[in-house]
Parts: sequence; C-alpha cells; structure tokens
Amino acid sequence: MRRARGRRATTTAALLAVTVTAALAAGCGAGGGTPDDGRGSSSASERGASPSANGPSALAVKLDNASAARPHTGVDAADVVYVEQVEGGLSRLMAVYATRVPKTVGPVRSARESDLELLRQFHRPTLVFSGAQRKLLPLIDEAPLRAVTPSDAPGAFYRGGDRAAPHNLFLRARDIAPEAPGRAALTTGFRYGSAPAGGTETASRTVRYPAARFTFTWSGARDRWLVGMDGAPATTSGGTRMAAATVVVQYVRIRESGFRDFLGNNSPYTETVGSGRATVLRDGRAWDVKWKRPKATDGTAFTTGDGSPVRFAEGQVWVVYARAS
Repeated sequence: MRRARGRRATTTAALLAVTVTAALAAGCGAGGGTPDDGRGSSSASERGASPSANGPSALAVKLDNASAARPHTGVDAADVVYVEQVEGGLSRLMAVYATRVPKTVGPVRSARESDLELLRQFHRPTLVFSGAQRKLLPLIDEAPLRAVTPSDAPGAFYRGGDRAAPHNLFLRARDIAPEAPGRAALTTGFRYGSAPAGGTETASRTVRYPAARFTFTWSGARDRWLVGMDGAPATTSGGTRMAAATVVVQYVRIRESGFRDFLGNNSPYTETVGSGRATVLRDGRAWDVKWKRPKATDGTAFTTGDGSPVRFAEGQVWVVYARAS
C-alpha cells in the first residue's frame, strides 16, 4: 500500500521538494475520530507502516506540550528530548528512544517538516505521530523513515480518560518497538565523558518562546537539571520530576515556512543543519560552545573555542532549539 501511495504521490512530492520550505503542520489523531488541530486524518490505505529493512532503529515520538497535555508519560525513559517552537509561539517535544522503550508514551501529537530534517541523522528511524496535512504526507512517505500513525497501528494507540482530546492520545510503545535498538542507534554525533575545562557555575537557565518557557535548575542532590515548563515543575504522570543530565540550548534559524495551521498561524521551520553557537549545561556549570552539522545525514558536533569536542554527562540529554539573534 505504501508503494502504491508513493506512486500516486510522485508528482505532488516532486513539486513540494522544489520549494523545500514546506512545513508539516498539525495533524490528526485517531482513536474515536477526534480531530487533532483540525487536520484531516491519515487512513490505513494511504500510509504504510513497513519496518526498516535494516534491523532495529531509533524510536522517535512527537509529543504534545500544551498545558492541557501535561503531565507526560514515558519521557523520562528517552535518551534525547528535542524541544521545538511551533505555531503561535508554543512548543512541542520529540522524544527519542534507543536504550530503553517504556510501556507507554504520550500524549502523541502531530509532526512538522522540520522533524524530517532532524531525523535524517538516524538510520531509518521510526517516527510516531498523530497525523499531518494530507498534502504533506507525500514528503513523509519519501523520507527515509518508518512512519506510524493511529491509522497504521490502531491497536498501539488509545485515548486516556484523564484529559480532553486532542491532548489524550497515548502510544503503547512496545507494540511498535518491542526491543530497544541499543545505543548504536543514537547517531546524533553527541560525545559523552568528562566535562571540558572551565565553564561558569550556573544555578539555572531559562529559554523563552513567544508563548512558552523552559527553565532548567541544577540539583546537586540528583546531579541533574530539573525541568520546569511555563513556570511550573515538569513531572511525569507518575509524579517524578523530569530531569536531564545535559541540557543544550542550541541557537538556530527559525523561519517562516510555506504552510499555516488551520487557524492561519504560520508553521515555523527550525533549521538544524548549519552551524552556530550553543550553551551546554552539565554538572552545575555552563559552557558557551559552537555547533556544526554540515548536512542532514550528519550528527551535530559541539566544540569549544579551540575546536575540542564537548562531552556530555551520561544520561538524558535535552536539546532546546532557540532562535539565533
């Protein structure tokens, strides 16, 4: 079915590829037919769920991050959590799993075109999301990844009863990835080990979007950066405080795309290929560094002023994409 749909969509995909700037706006959720962001739903006849032909791959799940969607489930098991700006100045998360696959992840939400560029660094990853604009689904079909929506695997999703739709779509993650692929699937370019020399003692760091705010506060007792969202502690559904071993505030170009959501808001495109500056937080200290990702299939390298690689602390990494000044 996926190949047939790919043939039908060849012309559309080619035209969209010329512009390159098309953005995946908000998609739809299944499970009871409740719309997600007002988009049309994918249908099982239109989307395939064929696995990677080359064995296990990283599992990436797009997550809702509106206040009504919190607390999250399964984020604490992710190896990497990416934070991106979306329409209206709000934020969404992408959790990437390789060393552990939790029982449940959510709430799941829609994808963006930026996700396709970001995920090119992984070898045929699995991307789980609730849906996308119909006219942009061909771009996902052409991308080197396994795309999974509720239409592809309805038994792997369910609607939670503790919050309103569309903020209540959850994934039974092990139905999609029965086994963790292992650390080798994390082809992010990140290095781990001892901290670089220097750094500035830092108690907290806040990153602001037009309508969202993230604060990372150092906890010596936990040896982690405690996560805060919009002025409140970020916790899991089990009541555990979210915490990162390393936080990267990566300054990138966030530009307008050629697409808007159903309310007329432009879908931002976050450029993760290129170079620029970043701040790395670990061990209660901050380092101003440089980042470089020459092409989409590369991971991102972080270096100090003299070109030495920056090593992260062992544990979960949060990468927050902030607008470069």
